[in-house]
Amino acid sequence: MEKELDCSYQAEPMEGIFKEIVSSQLLACKKDPAHYMWYTFWFLIRKSDRTVVGSASFKDIPNEKGEVEIGYGLGKAFEHNGYMTEAVKALCRWALGQNGVQHVTAETDPEGSASQNILKTCGFTEYKRDETIWWRL
Repeated sequence: MEKELDCSYQAEPMEGIFKEIVSSQLLACKKDPAHYMWYTFWFLIRKSDRTVVGSASFKDIPNEKGEVEIGYGLGKAFEHNGYMTEAVKALCRWALGQNGVQHVTAETDPEGSASQNILKTCGFTEYKRDETIWWRL
């Protein structure tokens, strides 16, 4: 993949829960290829050196309320540089431009202050709190 994309993958390791998420998205895409864009992982490639610093994705097609959930991850070495804020803004802009999409949602752990700050910066507001915190744009 690195050779084909002319990049160096240094984002979060493809293991554990992240590997499970990627695998489930691949299965969903195979079952519903017409909506592949909603199951695709988008690599965040730093322009200066073609390094993959993270990834972002939608977790499913928009639901009946016109909501679509995003997920994202960044390699530890690349945190606090604005990469994910830029990516989340771009993902939301694209999603909200699609027919029928009214809101973009995201879920964070209560301890995930960095992710919560990204969402706040992007205009999300908290709308539900239990074991996790749910956000909506």
